[in-house]
Amino acid sequence: MKRMMPAKVAGGNTAIEVDMASLRDSEGRTRWTPNEVADLGARIVVVGLFTLMAVRISNDFLATGRMTGLLLLASELLVVVLTVLRRSTAVVDRSYRARVLTACSMLGPVLVRPGQIAALAPEVMTVLLSATGLMVVIGGKLSLGRSFGLMPANRGVVSSGLYRIVRHPIYMGYLITHVGFLAANPTIWNIVMLVGADLTLLWRAVCEEQTLQQDEAYRAYQQVVRWRVLPGVF
Repeated sequence: MKRMMPAKVAGGNTAIEVDMASLRDSEGRTRWTPNEVADLGARIVVVGLFTLMAVRISNDFLATGRMTGLLLLASELLVVVLTVLRRSTAVVDRSYRARVLTACSMLGPVLVRPGQIAALAPEVMTVLLSATGLMVVIGGKLSLGRSFGLMPANRGVVSSGLYRIVRHPIYMGYLITHVGFLAANPTIWNIVMLVGADLTLLWRAVCEEQTLQQDEAYRAYQQVVRWRVLPGVF
């Protein structure tokens, strides 16, 4: 049986890989490709890090009763669930730049620690801010459904719901939620983790669009929705 290898398509500085078929052995059984193994490993890491985060924030809630961290936890839970359930795609950016940006933007939120210092704002304000961000994240992810993914990829162009306002509403929701968490837990560690993650998140949005711009439908969508993450800013 002929063995079909993944084909690669050049896209500027982005290495795009198109999976044409699964590898099969001489008896016709499907074999795991290196990318499939890496994808499974990424899912296991995401679940593991989220579990540690859940333990830290849950313990803080039991000790203090603070709700802000639980809202961040709920936001990250959506990432875990949709990462596990996401559908496969033909076009994926597997460049080292994409891998690093994805890893950095994901690690920051799951490494935060509930602070033991005074908050910058009353809890009612940080909860409201975090809840607003979470609602934006949920709205964006409901629009995407199983098209959600970690690595930059074309899983179909979505232009409905919050995607009529900005091209990356989920990222906008993350930023809002992170501001709420930092206001409640303003430690140096959390600031470094979340500011670093958010900067790479914005860079990741640019990286993703280099992949998506290969699709004529996405280029047309960019002409209608002008802003990536923050209306009037970015």
